[in-house]
Amino acid sequence: MPIPNHPWQLSAADLHQKFRTQSLSPVVVAEAVLARIAALNPTLNAFVHLDAASAIAAAEASAERYRAGRPLGPLDGVPVSIKDSLLVGGMPATWGSRLLEGNVPAQDELPVARLRAAGAVLLGKTNVPEFTVQGYTCNLLFGATGNPWNPALTPGGSSGGAVSAVAAGLGPLALGTDGGGSTRRPAGHTGLVGLKPSLGRIARTGGFPEIYNDLEVIGLFGRRIEDVATMLCALSAPDPRDRHSLAFRAAVAMEETQDLTKPPRILYAPRLDQHPVDSGIVAATDTAADALRRAGCLIENGPLPFDIDAAIAALAVLMPTGLAMIVDRLGGPERITPALLPMYESGKAVSGGAYLAALNHATDLRRDLAGFYSAYDAILTPSTAAQPWPKDKVYPERIAGQDAGPRGHAVYTGWVNLAGLPGISLPAEPDANGMPIGIQLVGGFGSDALLLAIGRRYEAIAPWAERWPAIAG
Repeated sequence: MPIPNHPWQLSAADLHQKFRTQSLSPVVVAEAVLARIAALNPTLNAFVHLDAASAIAAAEASAERYRAGRPLGPLDGVPVSIKDSLLVGGMPATWGSRLLEGNVPAQDELPVARLRAAGAVLLGKTNVPEFTVQGYTCNLLFGATGNPWNPALTPGGSSGGAVSAVAAGLGPLALGTDGGGSTRRPAGHTGLVGLKPSLGRIARTGGFPEIYNDLEVIGLFGRRIEDVATMLCALSAPDPRDRHSLAFRAAVAMEETQDLTKPPRILYAPRLDQHPVDSGIVAATDTAADALRRAGCLIENGPLPFDIDAAIAALAVLMPTGLAMIVDRLGGPERITPALLPMYESGKAVSGGAYLAALNHATDLRRDLAGFYSAYDAILTPSTAAQPWPKDKVYPERIAGQDAGPRGHAVYTGWVNLAGLPGISLPAEPDANGMPIGIQLVGGFGSDALLLAIGRRYEAIAPWAERWPAIAG
């Protein structure tokens, strides 16, 4: 386990401190990270586009601001990767699809623009499954992404390139998305912190069309709670162009993520009815629940306070319909990956009434869970039902000895998007093969800072940030 003494191993918080004291330059860090990408990306395929010249230019501008004593904030000079479903002005934006090959937007979408305004060094774009609708990361344009802990296995999806980059030291932070678990499951598979904010907590405008109505939000990745909290604070101001964001009056303040006013009351649901989950994942989540108890949390075992199968059924309507809409808008299904065709066809077959019923189910779920969260602070579950599988395989067909469908591994995460709630994946103890396992905490609407505060308590008693895969050597 290497000691963090190379620039690419340092957290965003550590980098900012060293930049301020002039003991390290943003240019040196950018060069070190770009060298890491050159060395490891041929194995991992995390990045699908790299803009080294722009990254160095941004780092040089940052170094000048630090020399002048005028940094733009704690992200100034920090390298960040951007998921290829987000728009960065002047960089390709393919969404992993041949239907968008050659697409280069002129402007950043809002969260990317905010990162740039904060002085972050934008490295390039990370790989995704086509249209970000699958739980692994592979497409016909760029191929499969590997998990740094075992490059033959998937890092999950759809933010697989993002987590592969951060877990291997190819930048300390990554910007992704989460439409059904695409932040939390990959973070769990790679030993990272992955935050899915509340609906509207990070305003969005100027990007690709919404594929899942309002289910998809920006996702944040880092190795430490402090780094992810810093990103959330930088990106979370409301914007009138995103009506959902107007539920919040101001950006999250760092102090909100640092303290708990009372012991959090947490419902622990390690298993969801008859849905299979690997026994090793449950065992690791049990251990994490014990750590949370030692950290002062009140843990109560019990079932989820809603019908998980009804939520899964609503998601099974919304997701394929969104895919069909996007594919038809871009020219039709002839050039999409064959694995998406069944989903596309099912989306085409959905009636308007069925789609409206699924939206109404989401509305009802959001109302009902507001009542639950008047008594509880969070729900604790595993982040995923299965450990990583071969990187070119769409999903694990069997989990814990039982047959599993395409979303069987994702049973713990999709409902959180349907409900519009914040969720965070935190590293638990690794499995017997040394592969990471993640736990998920889901808070009430708007309780993003509370989840980070609970995460800080857990991180202090069960630290994980110095676990590195062998590839990081």
